[in-house]
Amino acid sequence: MSASSDLKSLPIEERLDRLESLDAIRQLVAKYCLGLDMRDLDALCGLFPEDVRVSRDSVGRRALKVWFDQTLREQFTGTAHVTGNHIIEFDDSDHARGLVYSRNEHETGDAWVIMTMLYWDAYERIEGSWLFRRRLPLYWYATDLNAPPIGDQKMRWPGREAYDGGYAEFFPSWERFWSADFLADCDVPAPAARDEFLARIGPEETNFSVRVR
Repeated sequence: MSASSDLKSLPIEERLDRLESLDAIRQLVAKYCLGLDMRDLDALCGLFPEDVRVSRDSVGRRALKVWFDQTLREQFTGTAHVTGNHIIEFDDSDHARGLVYSRNEHETGDAWVIMTMLYWDAYERIEGSWLFRRRLPLYWYATDLNAPPIGDQKMRWPGREAYDGGYAEFFPSWERFWSADFLADCDVPAPAARDEFLARIGPEETNFSVRVR
């Protein structure tokens, strides 16, 4: 299915496939939250393909399971992830991209850390199942419940140096808006075509990395 085609002009089978794919991808995100919060690492890693890239030197679900185990044991006791504002766009019938907000809570030692973040996702349908090809976390803040993170370096885990989470820096519009030569009194371009909103608002290159732990 072409990303630029008009849905109404497509055969009913393709339109139904698109609707079913949208629902499957939304379910994928919900399953990720549950698997993560309930520490079911097998269920969680099964949401990624067998050849998932974990780091420069490690590939596969087994390596991903080890990474999740280390991350969750190192920083958190309990967590809860609640997602919303999910945008999904398709490259073709088996490849899609998405952005989803996530509001999270973490029990971290004797502190209760709240977080707001985005996931910049790549999805792929493999043998009939939609999976995460990649999840890039973009963090706005993480802070103790009673300590609003005013100012820069909003990632403020207890006992660690504060750092930036990439939440705004990932999007070119943020820097443009705050630049000295930004001009609001100008023509507005035509709205993005279907399946092109994220491509327009996101960066040209997505080899962006963010500190996770």
